[in-house]
Amino acid sequence: MMVKVQEIGAEIVPELKSLQSKLTIAGAAGVVVCAIGLALNPAQFVRSFLPAYLWMLAITLGSLALAMVHQVSGGAWGVVIRRILGAASRTLPLLTFLFLPIALGLRSLYPWADAAHVADDPILQWKQPYLNVPFFLARAAVYFIVWNAMAFFLNKWSVEQDATGDPMIPRKMQLLSAGGLLAYGLTITFAAFDWLMSLEPHWFSTIYGVLIMGGQALSAMAFSIVVLAWLVRRAPFDELITATHFHDLGNLMMGFTMLWAYFAFSQYLIIWAANIPEETEWYLHRTGHGWQYMAIMLLLFHFAVPFLVLLHRAIKRNPAMVSKVAAVIVVMRFVDLYWLSAPAFAHGGEPHFHWLDVALPISLALVWLGYFVYQLRGRALLPLYDPEFREALKHVRTA
Repeated sequence: MMVKVQEIGAEIVPELKSLQSKLTIAGAAGVVVCAIGLALNPAQFVRSFLPAYLWMLAITLGSLALAMVHQVSGGAWGVVIRRILGAASRTLPLLTFLFLPIALGLRSLYPWADAAHVADDPILQWKQPYLNVPFFLARAAVYFIVWNAMAFFLNKWSVEQDATGDPMIPRKMQLLSAGGLLAYGLTITFAAFDWLMSLEPHWFSTIYGVLIMGGQALSAMAFSIVVLAWLVRRAPFDELITATHFHDLGNLMMGFTMLWAYFAFSQYLIIWAANIPEETEWYLHRTGHGWQYMAIMLLLFHFAVPFLVLLHRAIKRNPAMVSKVAAVIVVMRFVDLYWLSAPAFAHGGEPHFHWLDVALPISLALVWLGYFVYQLRGRALLPLYDPEFREALKHVRTA
């Protein structure tokens, strides 16, 4: 191998700094445009902001979860994207701050946050001990504390491992990840109930939490493939990252695609079979009055097409091709979150798209990407002292 692993750092990709500047400037322009939308229509702003925010949060928390899965399970697949996952998880402080518009706009989002609405609804009165503003905000604070703490310690120990090569650090990260995955599962489940399911508080689904978790894992894996495909076009990653790495990651992305589809279909099948009006109404809102076209789009481009394409080994081994599939999945993750949330504000009617529905996800994505690139270029792009680093490099020799 001609490349010295000691030279594998952020300095070998000078384009990152330029890319960060471009993303930041574009994001700032988007923020100005969206601020005008906020001034003109605050209620619409927060309703458009919710799916855009959850889109970026899904990549961030999915990255944290995948990083913990790799710490527990091991495998060469996680070594090559570990820095990408770490950089994404370090954007959590930004997303914690960006939760503020949701916290301030609860009455525009959730019927249970409107006292007048609750007074006329016996079901909401019965659910009020859980669905009330102070308890909602307290739960959100707990979620963010748990997520930020896990991300902080995993990244802190990763830096120490780079500096010292201490063989005990991987064990610490493994122990934290084992408990962290349990904490992640619990907090994501309740956050999904709070932030999405309670948009229509009469409706409930016990599988909703794992559906959101599956989407987050898929978001993070697809995003990581897109970033890795960008890196592999530059030295020395063109020598270190091989078709075998992309084949492994493509298989995992296909698996997560199937997992998401399984959860989504299971929820639909159970509710359809039970045929209880208070449960079926949620799907009626999303499969009629024009919303059915978005559902068909999800069926085709979130599952069927990616699944069929990823069955081909040659495509998974081609960085350019598999990254295109991954990019489509990243975009469809937003469509899914929009389909989950926006019909709640249409009250069973036709979709009425607003320009903020497009401006906010683009602007928020630009801001988040700028901060992600800043985090990515601040550290070595491969974990040189990871115990499995040599195993990951074996792909170079055996591919």
